Amino acid sequence: MPTLSIWLLLGVWLIGAWLRIYRQARFYQIEEYKSGRYLRWLSQSRRRWQPQRPIIAWGISSALAALMREAPDSFLPVVIVIIGGIFAVWPPPMGEVKKRFVRTSRAMRIVVTGTVAATIVIVGASILLNNLPDISALQLIVSGLIGLIVFLAAPLWLILGNILMTPVDAFLRQRFIAQAKAVLDEVRPTVIGLTGSYGKTTTKNILAHLLNGRYRAYPTPKSYNTTMGVCIAINRDLAQDYSVDYFIAEMGAYVEGEIAEICDLVNPQIGIIIEVGPQHLERFGSLENIAKAKYELIQALPPDGVGVFNWDNPHVRQMYEQGYPQTRLAVSKRLSPEEAKKQGVRFVAANITETLEGLNFAIIDTEAGEEAFIQAPLLGEHNVTNLLLATAVAVHAGMRLAEVAFRARTLQPAESRLVRQVTAQGITIINDAYSANPVGVVGALRVLGLHQQGRRLLITPGMVELGDLHEQENRKLGQVAAQYATDVILVGSKQTQPVAEGLRDAGFPEARLHIVETLQEAVRWYEQNLATGDTVLFLNDLPDTYHN
Repeated sequence: MPTLSIWLLLGVWLIGAWLRIYRQARFYQIEEYKSGRYLRWLSQSRRRWQPQRPIIAWGISSALAALMREAPDSFLPVVIVIIGGIFAVWPPPMGEVKKRFVRTSRAMRIVVTGTVAATIVIVGASILLNNLPDISALQLIVSGLIGLIVFLAAPLWLILGNILMTPVDAFLRQRFIAQAKAVLDEVRPTVIGLTGSYGKTTTKNILAHLLNGRYRAYPTPKSYNTTMGVCIAINRDLAQDYSVDYFIAEMGAYVEGEIAEICDLVNPQIGIIIEVGPQHLERFGSLENIAKAKYELIQALPPDGVGVFNWDNPHVRQMYEQGYPQTRLAVSKRLSPEEAKKQGVRFVAANITETLEGLNFAIIDTEAGEEAFIQAPLLGEHNVTNLLLATAVAVHAGMRLAEVAFRARTLQPAESRLVRQVTAQGITIINDAYSANPVGVVGALRVLGLHQQGRRLLITPGMVELGDLHEQENRKLGQVAAQYATDVILVGSKQTQPVAEGLRDAGFPEARLHIVETLQEAVRWYEQNLATGDTVLFLNDLPDTYHN
């Protein structure tokens, strides 16, 4: 068999492997290069790690090549297996892409190293096969089998690339962290850290807006809440900016120790604990583990630091009752001012009302005896807690409640968090697609219920990463949705089954329940069926790993 034939055949499979490695890198990136999480995702569906088309194409082309081994035209088997290889590796349509691959330096190091490893295997196989005796069709079949294996092993090449690049990444990571520490030491802003199972980005944005009424506050952008994300914010935006009085660092975590690592970087003087709930429960294992991870922020505060706590959450209340640091500020939207004062809760909300224009409530400082009326153009009653927490820090920083109330009038919701707009067709869109949690979904559905004119459509794929509480909480979502929605579209038949069960338990009309597999189908339905005066709530938007 001519050497060129083997090189061409394996070259086709190698190009396919490169494309597959690159495409898989997006999912590896979504799983934050955690190989265990990535492998678990792969194992959840056979087509993720063992797509059928390449295997079938190799099998058919190999069988045909074997049958034609005695053909007068010796190049016919070669043409067949090469065409079969091209058909096998031709990339399928990507479908719905919500989070595109970001070609960061680390991501590209992993991709390049993985492709080099795959190339070495293919080149080695080519050399070996071309040194074997001429065994005709069998040589082609074996070449195609090696190419198929290299192609299917694309996820493993990524993991190998990550392993080989670990020393390089560790060195660059430490250098980047050291640079960020040096920037903070030079600029010396007061660092405010905040964490919680949910509400982090919204509370961060509210706090920054309030503080910017008197000071200069810089919050980490968007959802930059990992160690490297915080470093990017510091090195890119804080370097040599001596005008910043307060640096507000959002802190997220999937495992214990991650918040402690961020605290070691920024050394917070003020810490805010928003909520402890079942978000990412399947990764932490228990609510107690989540609470321990969030408490790392409080443990990192200096003895003269300030802890700010959501009294209404029992896990956060336990943190407050541990007695550290000495200065602790608690807030509540449930306690009366009299009860709050007895319990030592500093800030409370009273007479809460919600309209389509936003939230209205009185905020009371039980220690100073001051009161102010808040009118904030934010939707969702859960945002009252976020406002109280931000107010506690602003007042501690020296602002008066009247100043807070004035600034609150110009607040804006964070991106994709209960953002309301009206289309040219007169349909109201409520975008709450960033994420969903058991607390936020109730607030979002209540906002949907505020719209009394026309149909009220809920589009949702349900909630994820709730561990053992997945079915229970999603069933509750369905039961609550039945109270506020006139129509429901569930995206993804498998993961939304508990939501559908909850809707049916609540007596929701079957004719008003629609189950589709993609968001595009849901959008087409509402575009064809809703009219002026109707409202649609987009509740949660799952990452791509839940759709592939």
